[in-house]
Amino acid sequence: MPRELLLLRHAKSDWESGFLNDFDRPLAKRGRQDAPAVGEWLSQAGLIPDLVVSSPAARARETALLVCKAMQVKEKKIVWDGDIYESGVNSLLAVLGRCPVKSRAVLLIGHNPGLEELLRFLLGEDVETPADGKLLPTATVARLEMPKDWESLTAGCAKLLELRRPRREKG
Repeated sequence: MPRELLLLRHAKSDWESGFLNDFDRPLAKRGRQDAPAVGEWLSQAGLIPDLVVSSPAARARETALLVCKAMQVKEKKIVWDGDIYESGVNSLLAVLGRCPVKSRAVLLIGHNPGLEELLRFLLGEDVETPADGKLLPTATVARLEMPKDWESLTAGCAKLLELRRPRREKG
């Protein structure tokens, strides 16, 4: 069975909450609805990760907790990694390189633009950007087939299996 990486951009954050700084910005109401839905989808699809690694920023932390609760993954199994916050490709590759060899499926929860940059790097090809200009809008999961070694990820080493955006009610 090949390894899989699930890249999840945090759910929608609240820009109106009067937060003191970017790191502490919480989820918006929509984000608190989308995050459990992501966890339910992952669970129903049989995509329960061996390892969850998340940014400790408030919106990513809330997302991770809500997603994991929906998957029945205990909070103590989440690794909070500060290197994910405001990171680029090299930092995110280093985060993945620290994943245990035995991890067959890893869920990485973070932020743009870093996650989009990582996705484009791992796919190593021109990824078509959707009409709205966002490859990874909030609460979107990119499911990738990965090589055997988390420590030596190179450009183009992954295969995109699925890109799942949250479903929205048409209004």
